[in-house]
Formats: sequence, C-alpha cells, structure tokens
Amino acid sequence: MVLAIDIGNTNIVLGGFEGEKIAFRTSLSTSLDKGEAEYAVLINSLLEIYGVDFGAIEGSIISSVVPPMNTVMKNVLKLLTGKWPLIVGPGVKTGLNVTGGDARSLGADLVVGAVAAIAKYPKPMIIIDMGTATTFSVIDETGAFKGGVIYPGAVLSFDALSRKTAQLPRISFEEPKQVINLNTAESMQAGLIYGSAAMIDGLIDIISAEMGCTPTLVATGGVSGGIIPKCRHEIALDSDLLLDGLRIIYEKNQKKR
Repeated sequence: MVLAIDIGNTNIVLGGFEGEKIAFRTSLSTSLDKGEAEYAVLINSLLEIYGVDFGAIEGSIISSVVPPMNTVMKNVLKLLTGKWPLIVGPGVKTGLNVTGGDARSLGADLVVGAVAAIAKYPKPMIIIDMGTATTFSVIDETGAFKGGVIYPGAVLSFDALSRKTAQLPRISFEEPKQVINLNTAESMQAGLIYGSAAMIDGLIDIISAEMGCTPTLVATGGVSGGIIPKCRHEIALDSDLLLDGLRIIYEKNQKKR
C-alpha cells in the first residue's frame, strides 16, 4: 500500500492505494496547534479503523500548502511506517510542463491536481479546486500548464462576511429551498451556493474565451459537491483528483530511482 497525504489549509486528506485503486479515503482538520505525537495518534487510529497493515505500507507521499506542517507530517509518517515520505517539491519528478515558468513556483496542490487531470481527462482543460481558496488551473492541448486564477474560497468568504458585520450570522453549508429569501441565513446560503456557482460559470466563460476553445472542465475540493451541480456548465466532479495525482507522482519517482 502507498499512503497519499494532501495537507490543505483547512483539512488534511489521507488516502491509501493498492496499485491504482484507492483502498480508503479519510480526512482530519489541519491544526498548527497539534504536535507530532497528537498527529501520530490520530493517524494511527484512522489507519487502524481502515484495517491498514503497517507492515504492508510500501511508502508514502505528501503534498502541502502549509509549510510548517511538512516536518511534522514527515516525522509522523517515519514513526508510523518506518520510512521517510516523499514530499512534492523541488527535486521531485512530476512530469508537468509549465509553459513560460517554473513548476517550483506553483503550489503543490496545483501541481498534483494538474498531473492527475492530465492523466485522466481530455485536453485542453480547466481544473477547479474548491477549498480554502478556489483555484482555476489551465492546461493546453499539449498538456502544458499555462497558468490560472486564484479566488477566495466560498466558505472562507462567508466566514469573513460574518466576522466583519454586526448582524450577519455564521451559516451552515446547506442549500436553501429557493434563491430569493426573506430569512437572512437562507439569503446568505443562496449567495454561498448560487453566487459561487455563478462566479465559477462566469470565470469559465472568460478563461475559455482567452483559451480560444471549449475545454474539458474538472472540479475537486471539499465544497465542490455542493456547488458544482448548480453550475450551468458540464463539469466533472472528481473528489480523489489530488490523491490520484500523488499516487502518479509517487510512481514516477520510484521509476526514477
């Protein structure tokens, strides 16, 4: 088994692969307040729940957009598996061609998502990753990474709205019965769901026009399942995109050795 770990600003997603097949997928909250021992206990418990045989773990790979977590998770995985993990970054072979730039300047999440999408979907494409930030990555017909757009994530935006206003409450991520509402919470939920969907549709139109084509559209990320179905474009939902990308990069680097 190969463990794949994607460390985001809000959540850490952990998956296990048997060959190309994902055996399990789970997540826990990202917290800089937790130390190595706490994360080791949490991850050990999660792996035991899924019946993972630690002796059968061949290796592991990490992508991270939270640099302080890298050393913590690296040491946790060495403690649990007896092997140092591969960390996506400089010196790691990804196979991603970045036109007019350097892949080392890209966030690990963008690199990993692009690697998986290129392997799984027709090019050219736009990859939409909806987490703490919403990102749009553009891949051309040759499979080269052309650039993208970064936008505040849907939940992050509405959390900020609640914090910066006196009377607007924090809201749950639920779809209201209709778009037009008199109730404040449901009005905000409509903005969260339908406003985010409209933003995604609008940016797809603008990016597609600049690309001069009709690209394949792929979405992933924690809140994508609640928002993408409200978009008018046909967008493939792929919750395991980043985990698949980590598996592919891990395999590339085993062949390299």
